[in-house]
Amino acid sequence: MNAASRPVRPAGARADGDPRPKAVLEGPDIRRALTRIAHEILERTKGGHDVLLLGIQTRGVTLAERLAGLLHDVEGRPVPWGSLDVTMYRDDLRMRPARALGRTELPSDGIDDRVVVLVDDVLFSGRTVRAALDALNDLGRPRAVQLAVLVDRGHRELPIRADYVGKNLPTSMRENVKVLLAENDGRDAVLLGPAAGAPAPAEGAK
Repeated sequence: MNAASRPVRPAGARADGDPRPKAVLEGPDIRRALTRIAHEILERTKGGHDVLLLGIQTRGVTLAERLAGLLHDVEGRPVPWGSLDVTMYRDDLRMRPARALGRTELPSDGIDDRVVVLVDDVLFSGRTVRAALDALNDLGRPRAVQLAVLVDRGHRELPIRADYVGKNLPTSMRENVKVLLAENDGRDAVLLGPAAGAPAPAEGAK
């Protein structure tokens, strides 16, 4: 069989024809990625004294809490963290299914003159981050804003780039990236599989 006649494996499908998502990161990989990001934050911010971690709802909040714990382990002092809900700031709100609003929770001294590190699980089009920047404008005036993501899957629609990346994961638009975290999902993993509506593997394809 020549290359032109081989069955084409749909994006996100496994090589054995199994359409179920495959794990591209497991728990130990995620721990190593977050540990590396924590050290990079400390290096770039010269010890992290003015750092405030803000997790974007939902799994970004869990990651922000974990990063705060890692920074504390290294520096021996607490690092403030909070949560940011960007639902009402999204420019695609009318095109998305209705969802419950999350909570925005900030430390008592706010974000003014802090180095705010936004934390999210997956960076994709960049529209969630743009919404987060708009939300920050209503909350105060940080000295600087940085971005940390566990996975950067590409396909940016806006000129946004992460400062800290756990894993760059090239994907196609027919693939879906799902982050699972033990606190939210009972398991740590990053799964890659076919996006909703992507064609199923041809019968008998290997």
